[in-house]
Amino acid sequence: MEKKILLIGEPMALLIAETTGSLEKVEHYRRSLAGAEVNVAIGVTRLGHTAEYLTRLGEDPFGHFIENELKKNNICTDLITYDSIYKTGIQLKSKVTDGSDPITAYYRKGSAASHITSEEIDKIDFSEIGLLHVTGIPPALSDTAREATFHLLELAKKNHVFISFDPNLRPSLWESKDTMIQVINQIASYADLILPGLAECKILIGTENLNEIAEFYHKIGVQTVIIKVGSKGAWIHTLEEEGLVPGYQVDHVVDTVGAGDGFAVGVITGILEKLSMHESVQRGNAIGAIQVMNVSDNEGLPTKEELNKFMKEDSK
Repeated sequence: MEKKILLIGEPMALLIAETTGSLEKVEHYRRSLAGAEVNVAIGVTRLGHTAEYLTRLGEDPFGHFIENELKKNNICTDLITYDSIYKTGIQLKSKVTDGSDPITAYYRKGSAASHITSEEIDKIDFSEIGLLHVTGIPPALSDTAREATFHLLELAKKNHVFISFDPNLRPSLWESKDTMIQVINQIASYADLILPGLAECKILIGTENLNEIAEFYHKIGVQTVIIKVGSKGAWIHTLEEEGLVPGYQVDHVVDTVGAGDGFAVGVITGILEKLSMHESVQRGNAIGAIQVMNVSDNEGLPTKEELNKFMKEDSK
């Protein structure tokens, strides 16, 4: 039996504007699902892997909607708990047609997910887990969620589970920039693989020099450093290899949200399928390119057949 990919995070009900313009003037929204870790969970299941999602939802209509959507996407929900006091987070997103970043509005402060505790982590059976994927979002939500994140990392490490980490910086969620940098880099020290963007590295360690970034993370114990460099692709640095894996040509960018999560999907599934690191990053670049051609945060994430077709056509 294949082991699961475990994710922890905050799924939100996503309301996508059906017309362009400022959010306060939009009258009709389409309901969907948002959250970096949700995007990754959906992406890996579409590629044939098994995902387990740990979160806390509000005992409200949006909370039950989210659980139902996760189940529709074949994501395991055994580690989901419901909170009768705190509510499910909500996100509004504007409609864009020119490839610019959409305007978003969040209603998540004090949400049910921000009240995740270490007790929920203790329910995990690590013998079923083959890979843990963590982002920098849960530790930004609250002190208890931060403690739970570190407890999860410690148990995963103790149980020899491979850990991938996407910093996914959200400065507005943190109490200070200094705390964000300190906590994110502390989390990185637990990871086997880190997937930062180049601009994130500038914030986290003060440089955009690829070799300096790799050296920093190797020194704190990260084996594989993969730096996203936008449309150019991604740069790999391990103890055995380094180099740029070029990105895919995208003629029309619709929405950039979720591209980094799609990239993570490609890399971690490639690793689990024993692809080379170059092939895994190539897959990540392809999924990121597919995602920016779609409006939703995750609806464009491909099946294996769709991914193979895209990569084959691009190589012609």
